[in-house]
Amino acid sequence: MITVEIWSDLVCPFCYIGKRTFETALGRFAHKDRVTITWKSFELDPGAIFKPGVSIHESLAAKYGQSVEWAKKATAQVADMAAGAGLTFALDRTAPTNTFNAHRLVHLAAKYGAQDKAEERLFAAYFVEGKQIGDRAVLAELAGEIGIPPNETATLLDGGGYSKEVRDDEAEGRELGVNAVPCFIINRKYMVKGAQPPEALLKALETAAKD
Repeated sequence: MITVEIWSDLVCPFCYIGKRTFETALGRFAHKDRVTITWKSFELDPGAIFKPGVSIHESLAAKYGQSVEWAKKATAQVADMAAGAGLTFALDRTAPTNTFNAHRLVHLAAKYGAQDKAEERLFAAYFVEGKQIGDRAVLAELAGEIGIPPNETATLLDGGGYSKEVRDDEAEGRELGVNAVPCFIINRKYMVKGAQPPEALLKALETAAKD
């Protein structure tokens, strides 16, 4: 078997783009039936909070000491990159938020064999639909769409379930040298960082297959 562990954050545009390019690479890989994929939690900003009325552009401008117009141009470039991967981003509708509970939800989804489905739904909700994935009601709605029983979602959101798993992922990533996302680690031997083109990911998969 070939194991692929993917560290990502659900509000990282390059992580969603990277998911698509990895899927393209996997589709070209002759041994894709031997590949198992595990999504790992990573928080770009663990202290992030949702501030009503603050757009992603205003947040970026403040973070980098730039103008809002600069931020709009930067996000437009990201949207163009996403389009090249077949994604239609609506970044004008997104706002910064905390992703800790969303990561916990992904861990719960793994219990139902729906981890990849959860990642896809959460990414699309945030980047395509402009939904606030730090909101409990939104997470409950999305969990239902991917087949998680409502009572389990409620228990998760009301308690601290899978908090340790999220923190363990983050600690494990630091130990392995994951300092940016997306980060793909294949067989705990080959690491590919960033939203690389499918060719780079395919090469890593093929190298792993030869071992």
